[in-house]
Amino acid sequence: MSWGTGRAVSRIPRVPGGGTSRSGQGAYGNMCRGGRMFNPNKTWRRWHRKISTNQRRYAVVSALAASAVPALVMARGHKIDQVPEFPLVLTDSLNAVKTTKAAKAILEAVGAYDDVQKSADSRKIRAGSGKARNRRYVQRRGPLVIYDVSEGMDKAFRNLPGVELSVVDNLNLLDLAPGGHIGRFCVWTRGAFEKLDSIFGTYDETAQYKKGFNLPRAMMTNADLARIINSDEIQSIVKAPEAVTATIPKKRNPLTHSDVKIALNPYHATVKAREEKRNTMTKDARGKEIQKKRKAAAAVSKKFAAQKKAFVAAATAEGPVTF
Repeated sequence: MSWGTGRAVSRIPRVPGGGTSRSGQGAYGNMCRGGRMFNPNKTWRRWHRKISTNQRRYAVVSALAASAVPALVMARGHKIDQVPEFPLVLTDSLNAVKTTKAAKAILEAVGAYDDVQKSADSRKIRAGSGKARNRRYVQRRGPLVIYDVSEGMDKAFRNLPGVELSVVDNLNLLDLAPGGHIGRFCVWTRGAFEKLDSIFGTYDETAQYKKGFNLPRAMMTNADLARIINSDEIQSIVKAPEAVTATIPKKRNPLTHSDVKIALNPYHATVKAREEKRNTMTKDARGKEIQKKRKAAAAVSKKFAAQKKAFVAAATAEGPVTF
């Protein structure tokens, strides 16, 4: 509760009690330090999205395939100019590295330390309010070291800026494609690299550790469709293009062209014939036709009146008739 009016202080909920500097301070409101947030997040909000297991495996193998393409790795921003080969596979003696000094020397020897230095140089203070929320610094990702058995290497590499480690049995898509961008620079141990066939399978046999999973196959072995179409093999059997001489007919207005209007409304032909007949008739002929129609209408009216009179007479003979 607030103190109300009369004390020359704002009407904001305040800490009760006395004896400490905390008492009397504004609290509880969304504008106060330590207060609740405005419009708090709801527990029934859809925080997570369910994705099928096969689709997640598809994403992981796609990210792994992209990590072996130097162009995609360089496009992601990694410094790999001095790396001798891709994918970069080192001997299993890497598992026994126990000091950061030795880990740094190994990465320098294989030309991978430039990416570590790039990550260290990119470290800066965050621009937003996250500075006060346990995420003060931001920096670029460095190499991802993937191993199968650790003999202390996880403690050796963890102090290098930007370097992350992952067990080959538990490859994470967020590590292989941070931010949804494929092409992470990966450093493999030999045991981890050879274990991929048993984890994800090959084109000849299914995976051993992922039941029912087969590596996706590309619909086209060569994705350069323009090159395929323009190749000599295809062009030698296709027909030559034919010259098109026909012109596109111009659209005609049915309100000013009777033939177009008849195509849309066939009854317009009858209306048109009637109008033409009336226009060709003389004044006397038109008057005679009008008189003829009037006589026919009068005859019909006279016939109807006689039938009505006969009906009334017959009904009157039987009793009073009311209408």
